[in-house]
Amino acid sequence: MRFGSSQLFTVVLLALLAGVSFWLQKVIAPVDTVHDGKFRHDPDAMAENFVVRKFDDQGRLKYRLTAPYMEHFPDDDSSELKSPVLIQYRPGTVPLTLSGKNARVTSKGQTVFLWDDVKAVRPAMPDRPEMVARMPDLTIEPDAGTAFTNSAVQITEDRSWAKGVGMHLDDNTSIFVLQSQVTGLSYPRRAKK
Repeated sequence: MRFGSSQLFTVVLLALLAGVSFWLQKVIAPVDTVHDGKFRHDPDAMAENFVVRKFDDQGRLKYRLTAPYMEHFPDDDSSELKSPVLIQYRPGTVPLTLSGKNARVTSKGQTVFLWDDVKAVRPAMPDRPEMVARMPDLTIEPDAGTAFTNSAVQITEDRSWAKGVGMHLDDNTSIFVLQSQVTGLSYPRRAKK
């Protein structure tokens, strides 16, 4: 059987059209999803009365993170904690305690996100009363000794108080910086006799 040039052109055109149709179907077809649970956000481990301690290069305690309940998630190597308490220690001064009702800790503990009734408490010192900062959420970088929020913050120290929106906390220098809409009332400290 002999094909003429017009018949050969038609056969080649149909073959090319079939190839393009097959390729187009593969490109726009949905990818088959694997249902082995690897990419779901399900916990793979749970712990009660969870405690993590981090030490500095000299072997001194840098911070301690505790919670009555913790779940670990393998898909992003994060953990979620209930009622967490993070205590940051610094030589020569009192520890700073950060707490909330919930927390999420990123992989390797680089960042801790606290939310729901978050408090930062610096206990009383010989020359200063206890200071308490309250806010709805706080992002903490424990290794750096810093924390921040873009939410409303209220700080009280004895009868003195300050309110603002947004805060940066540097535990290395014991400085709280309120970022905007700051109001407050400061009472002088009484001299000790």
